[in-house]
Amino acid sequence: MSSPPLTIHFFFSLQLLLAIPFSLLSQSISADGNQFKLDGSVLELEDSNFDAAISKFDYIFVDFYAPWCGHCNRLAPELEKAAPILAGLKQPIVVAKVDADKYKKLASKHDVDGYPSLKIFMHGVPTEYYGPRKADLLVQSLTKFVAPDVTLLSSDTDIRDFVKAAGSDYPIFIGFGLNESMILDPAVKYKKKAWFSVANGFSDEIMTIHGVNKVPALLAIYPAYNEQSIFYGPFEEKSLEDYIKKSLLPLVFPISQGSLKSLQDDQRKVLLTIIKDETEEKSKGLLDVLKAAASANRDLIFGYVGIKQWEDFAESFEVDKKTELPRMVVWDGNVDYYSVTGSENGDETDMATQVSRFLKGYREGRVIQKRINGPSLLTLMNSKLGAMLLLLVICIVLVVVLIFAMVKDEPLTVGTREQVVEGRSSALQPESAELLRPFKED
Repeated sequence: MSSPPLTIHFFFSLQLLLAIPFSLLSQSISADGNQFKLDGSVLELEDSNFDAAISKFDYIFVDFYAPWCGHCNRLAPELEKAAPILAGLKQPIVVAKVDADKYKKLASKHDVDGYPSLKIFMHGVPTEYYGPRKADLLVQSLTKFVAPDVTLLSSDTDIRDFVKAAGSDYPIFIGFGLNESMILDPAVKYKKKAWFSVANGFSDEIMTIHGVNKVPALLAIYPAYNEQSIFYGPFEEKSLEDYIKKSLLPLVFPISQGSLKSLQDDQRKVLLTIIKDETEEKSKGLLDVLKAAASANRDLIFGYVGIKQWEDFAESFEVDKKTELPRMVVWDGNVDYYSVTGSENGDETDMATQVSRFLKGYREGRVIQKRINGPSLLTLMNSKLGAMLLLLVICIVLVVVLIFAMVKDEPLTVGTREQVVEGRSSALQPESAELLRPFKED
């Protein structure tokens, strides 16, 4: 991952300076006999004081962790850094932690099925948090939870500051010449996924900078991918929400274990391009071609994945290191995908023709429907049943290994030595259960 831009560091440093006076003014709040010290430290919660803390604070960010979890141990110092800044916001966010391995009943009550599980409780209502975990980016991400649904901007300076403060992790929507009420409903609906604002004071210069040539207009910026698009209407409810929903993802979407979660709420099929290595120079040229195609085919999500980056995922589509690449398929996001007949790779230098030929064949229905190898990736990754089955398999393997250790001088009666050794290797991975929870990884 590349380093955060300097503007993010500036934003983080500024908030740190603003938080210092607050941290010096420690105040105590009594609740049900428990003392919550609001001094920017991370609160330690348990069965006896959890509900009191949730009811006391409007916004409380809770880390359900396990002491043996490596991801949890790496997250802890980041929370310590972020806590005083979040506590010093105009709308304070309290940071707390729960040893979910010790307080299992409490963790189960809040549907904790992996470590760390991060939730922000807003007026007592929990919401899963899947955003960045580095202190500065964590502060920036959580700040949006307590921000207005639609921010009002009255000058060019306000617009610049809003874009800078929003950072690069979420798309940014700015309405030029729009009334706040026009985008309020989708802003509330998609608040967790984007920043929303309307500008009622701006110059021709700022419009030119962002490529806006008339009003009313809704500008969508995706800083992380250096992309933007502009919607000029019609500003009817359905058309507006359709544009916003499709603009929540970049034109070309990198598929990874962490990013798959973003696809769940989008009903569009995914035109998936499988390449050898995302970092190769020729892959960048292909992405430019895919962006052009995506602009003209917004009814599809254009995604890509490198075999080098995620081989297991690529193999689900009958692709391996011997397959001629790039290869394109249309995936329904679940168990089915479609290959297009007559769209085999031609000259690799003419990627535009290959993409165009594939899209034409798909639109004409010249497809072969197939099923991915193994269970649905998205279903498996988010299925508690899948996690339970994995844990059951691990337990069985551990029992076999223990039996083998106890009677190692006797002939094996279960499986072969190779199977047992392989099972031992798999079972002893300390965080193997987290393989079904890629969205909880760093």
